[in-house]
Amino acid sequence: MPESINIEVVFGTPERQVIMLVDVPHDSDVEQAIIASKIIQQFPEIDLTEHKVGIWNRTCKLSAGLKNGDRIEIYRPLIADPKEVRRLRAEKAKDEGRANKVTGGRARTAMPTKSDPQSD
Repeated sequence: MPESINIEVVFGTPERQVIMLVDVPHDSDVEQAIIASKIIQQFPEIDLTEHKVGIWNRTCKLSAGLKNGDRIEIYRPLIADPKEVRRLRAEKAKDEGRANKVTGGRARTAMPTKSDPQSD
């Protein structure tokens, strides 16, 4: 078994994204790899007790084991609840007449008919 494995540690803000390549002992866990990468020194706002982490876009615990080539991602907290944002968008669409007030589906617009003078 190799003594070390190669992994990536990634984190980003709207202004800056960083991908760090790190060699860690083969028996390292996610938390040890993040600490070894020293990414927290570049982004002091990272708090491993608050931020979720994942390996290849799947959330995991800090104690999860690693394999050669894994990509550890540190996720920022959401600034808005996606369900609440969708609800507000739907309410706005109803208020503007773009959505049916009862069903929430798209509002139907009247189609001109042959006898309608606007269709000529």
